[in-house]
Amino acid sequence: MADDVIPDDDERRALIVVDVQRDLCEGGAAALRGGNDIAAAIALLAQEAEYEAVVATRDWHVDPGAHFAAPGTPPDFETSWPPHCVADTEGARLHTTIEELEFDAVFDKGHHGGAASGFESIEHHTGEPLEGWLERHRITAIDVVGMPAELCVAATALDGVRHGYATRVLRGAIAGLAPETTAAAIGRMKAGGVQLAPGLGDLV
Repeated sequence: MADDVIPDDDERRALIVVDVQRDLCEGGAAALRGGNDIAAAIALLAQEAEYEAVVATRDWHVDPGAHFAAPGTPPDFETSWPPHCVADTEGARLHTTIEELEFDAVFDKGHHGGAASGFESIEHHTGEPLEGWLERHRITAIDVVGMPAELCVAATALDGVRHGYATRVLRGAIAGLAPETTAAAIGRMKAGGVQLAPGLGDLV
């Protein structure tokens, strides 16, 4: 876990848990199939794998404008979504399975728009950007898990590569909108330099 005094190491890897929130899992306002199972897999990973830091991102919508589909208009789940993860509501809370994990920090995004990447988020209490937090803790590599694979996971992972991190997505711990769109997102991530780990078995 992260600490105030950081030694110099060749690689320091963090786990970034992307948007595993109640509204995005079964029973939520914008639920993804398999969200509950993914939350359970991530809880196991966070507890048993060795990371220098474990952080979470959350959609934390205050007034996201057109990110929420207008009343009476079907959302397309690309540029518009059903109202979800509204700040300070039950649906915006982390999934019950991971809520009690000892995260080193929790980062919020999408206050006034449809921010997808975790690198657009700020720490809930201090307002520190994710990138600054990772730099301060000398993180050099990241594992990205969570949901949705097509949007927030892919955006976070691709930004991780752009920011110079050795970036890996764990396929056994991501949930998407549909198999075909998830497969397309995996292709985009591979093309963008993201490593794809086939499962969790070697990590826990």
